[in-house]
Amino acid sequence: MKLDIQTLMMLFFILFLVLSIWKIWAFLPNEQLKDDDRTEEAEEKLKKILNDVISESKEDLSEKEIFQRMKMHKEFDKKLFWRFNLNRLKHLL
Repeated sequence: MKLDIQTLMMLFFILFLVLSIWKIWAFLPNEQLKDDDRTEEAEEKLKKILNDVISESKEDLSEKEIFQRMKMHKEFDKKLFWRFNLNRLKHLL
């Protein structure tokens, strides 16, 4: 059985295409991380903390003051929200 160059090239192309697709799939995240703070539950928890901080305050707060009080709130999980910053607070507001 003699293979011509075009058939051989097509076989290698298909082989390397399958290998490339598999490698790309292996690097994509397949499951949720433990510290993923972009889920609906995490967003709701942040909104609840934000509402608590605003409702407990008697005066108007700046964004930085809200940010500091949210980080000091008793329900704020520092391990889960380790990426929480002022920019994220602005998106919540």
